[in-house]
Amino acid sequence: MELLEFLHQTQQQIRDEISARTAPGMEIPFEELVFTEVVATHMADVGMTCGEPRACHYSAKVVNANVRLSGFALSDDGDQLDLFVSLYQGTHDLTSISDTEVTKAAEHCARFLTACVEGRLSSKMDESSDAYAMVLTVEQVYRELDQIRIYVLTDAQVKTRMFKSREIGGKTVKLEVMDIVRLYNHWQEGKPRDELVVNFEEVCGRPLPCVWVPGEAGEYDYAMTVVPGEALRFLYEKFGTRILEANVRSFLTTSKEVNKGISNTLREAPARFMAFNNGIVIVADEARLGQVNGGPGIAWLKGMQIVNGGQTTASMFFTKKKFPSTDLGPVRVPAKVIVLRDLDQALEEELIADISKYANSQNKVNASDLSANKPFHVAIEKLAMMTFCPDGYGRWFYERAAGSYKVMLEREGKTPAGIKRLQESMPPARRITKTDLAKYLCAWRQKPDFVSLGGQKNFAAFMRMIEAQVEAGQAAPDAAEYKRMIASVILFKTAEKVIRGSGRFPAFQANVTAYTVAVLSKLREDSIDLTLIWQKQGISADLSREILVLASEVNDRLQRTAGGKMISEWAKRRECWESVTDSDFSVSLSATH
Repeated sequence: MELLEFLHQTQQQIRDEISARTAPGMEIPFEELVFTEVVATHMADVGMTCGEPRACHYSAKVVNANVRLSGFALSDDGDQLDLFVSLYQGTHDLTSISDTEVTKAAEHCARFLTACVEGRLSSKMDESSDAYAMVLTVEQVYRELDQIRIYVLTDAQVKTRMFKSREIGGKTVKLEVMDIVRLYNHWQEGKPRDELVVNFEEVCGRPLPCVWVPGEAGEYDYAMTVVPGEALRFLYEKFGTRILEANVRSFLTTSKEVNKGISNTLREAPARFMAFNNGIVIVADEARLGQVNGGPGIAWLKGMQIVNGGQTTASMFFTKKKFPSTDLGPVRVPAKVIVLRDLDQALEEELIADISKYANSQNKVNASDLSANKPFHVAIEKLAMMTFCPDGYGRWFYERAAGSYKVMLEREGKTPAGIKRLQESMPPARRITKTDLAKYLCAWRQKPDFVSLGGQKNFAAFMRMIEAQVEAGQAAPDAAEYKRMIASVILFKTAEKVIRGSGRFPAFQANVTAYTVAVLSKLREDSIDLTLIWQKQGISADLSREILVLASEVNDRLQRTAGGKMISEWAKRRECWESVTDSDFSVSLSATH
């Protein structure tokens, strides 16, 4: 896919999102806001943001200076903050934005942050603004923040992507740009998943000399070896990120300090690379040993995956590509090889996840990344691919592994026309991530306090619920249960759409939506026909209207019971749910679908 085609695809995704959120009588979503959501969500998927991003447009003058914000992300621990400001062009052709324009946008966002820190914004801002809660949060947690970044997001091309940091309120604030080229590069990293067979006798000319330790515990055999840098470069060139499929992180580009150091060593001191590098960890399903220099050597690996060392592997390829004169001949990389024995599938997936978790300790690993291979998620993915919508054509897509939706498009679509056909049958609006599904199902299971904790914490709570069900002997989801799940997804997404589009809830929409769906479930779980919702792939107009009425009551109760606390914080507590539901609602909720 070429860059221009990718630009058109991204713009079409934004148009599709706007269309999916728009209904008669509703205000059309702001393009720049949707663009922010699309790009920031992608950044979160590849681990570039500190937490779950939220779009919230704010533009004003404070003391005669322009301030602006398009979105933010705050880490679950409250120690990292990312701010987003967008420059969306929406033009059909590739365009460029000058460093001056980028700097100006970043300055507006920096002024926004400064006004927050100095306490000048919350007193002037309308409390109905969707950025109000964020402003209050920044005022409270700024002293505890360890990392602050401002990202300028744009669908244009920029010359410079990293700008000089600045000091705000005694803290260093980093400035970065995510332009269409950088976004495209991330997209291109995803390749089809495949089983890999690597013959080192062909790749390296001989087996890899190793120390081979047969497994006494029965779960795996073990080897220590050294892989030539040129071999790693070749494997990445041949297989792309498929060879990193079990790795919990994607390549974070050579701009990251660790990867920059790897690149510099490869270019300046290749013979010292083995002394400087911690090495890689490889998992394989099968191995064949050969002989080299009178000792054992790894001749062949089947199902090879690099579970730690993805940054090292990719750096071999990208450094050589960017600097062709780089000599990888002297480069050697220490490697630990774990060859799995015949294990139960669930036990094998758990072991691989644990290896990834403990081997990858230099950066944060999300709970959702490590749970991708759990039997529940594998089952939902299979059901999604096998279950067609009532029209016999469309399907929902369950993104078990981050980025698998784009992988599917590239693998099965192959051509622009093929990709377009796939998107028609499985549009982005029907793509569900693991954290999305956890949010939708927890809300329907009357756990809006979990949902309010944020994506990763809610996901962890959801997985504890699933694991408890497994321990209790509950069967894996079948097609009928899958359809009911999707019906609850449709119900939540519709509630989100009508609540957002009504204009009545400018602040804390996420909390209001989660609590409204949970209250609806509590009041009418038995009488709402989820099978009918699946069949119609939507809910009735009557139910949509009653959801909006119910949302008003829920919002009033959230405000009334908070007792001066910030709604987004109060909503995280089980006491909030109990307080909201401690008396009857006036809504009749007569609709059953």
